[in-house]
Amino acid sequence: MNMFTEIKRAESTPGQPRGRGRPPGQTAQGAAAKQRLYELAVKRMARHGYEMTTLRDVAKDAGVSVGLLYRYFPSKRAVIFALYDELSADYVITTAAMRPGKWRNRAMFALTSSLEVLTPHRTTLRGLIPILVGDPDEGLFGEHTAFSRVRVQRVFEQAVVGAIDAPPRPLAEAIGRLMYLVHLAVLLWWLLDKTVKQRATSALVRLVEGILPSAAMTLRLPLVRRFVLSMDALVREALIGDAVEADA
Repeated sequence: MNMFTEIKRAESTPGQPRGRGRPPGQTAQGAAAKQRLYELAVKRMARHGYEMTTLRDVAKDAGVSVGLLYRYFPSKRAVIFALYDELSADYVITTAAMRPGKWRNRAMFALTSSLEVLTPHRTTLRGLIPILVGDPDEGLFGEHTAFSRVRVQRVFEQAVVGAIDAPPRPLAEAIGRLMYLVHLAVLLWWLLDKTVKQRATSALVRLVEGILPSAAMTLRLPLVRRFVLSMDALVREALIGDAVEADA
């Protein structure tokens, strides 16, 4: 299920408020038109960048009126939200195949699955780096994009919590969130990687995979556990906007 099927369901359910840019009573033809406009907008952003793309240009590419485009996407931000939603939904579907095992193996599956899902969209995402990283509203940690971030973050949390060697739940959730941040760092490296076929990214992934067994062993130490919980609390307060107290 992706953003567009979810929109169709939401629009056909009486009593539910419409979401951002969702025209009432959308038909199959309307859903197809929305999908086409969305794809054209994303392609244009990939070619020209987010800042240089205007909805008027997208409407011209599509051969439709600006008014019709605004009916589906009232702003460029709505297109970005749709992209985040689609990619995060695809990611959740892909990681549903996660197998039982140790948390380090499951976390690596979550990381490599993210690269797999995003690879077809690398050019587009490279053009959106300033938005992904620097925009407080539309970036990865923006309030309005939390719906997609939480989807992906929960996969990493569950990778650790549901492992056969999972530590106590508060610590397991903290490790999952920190692995989510490690995954974001790898993705940024991947987007900036200039090596042929992103060989440097493959090497970085192997380095992360190689260090995780040692990291798992150090978690037996109370000092390390306290550090992880404290670090998680800082991350949640600074990036996620969820102030918490770390438990020893």
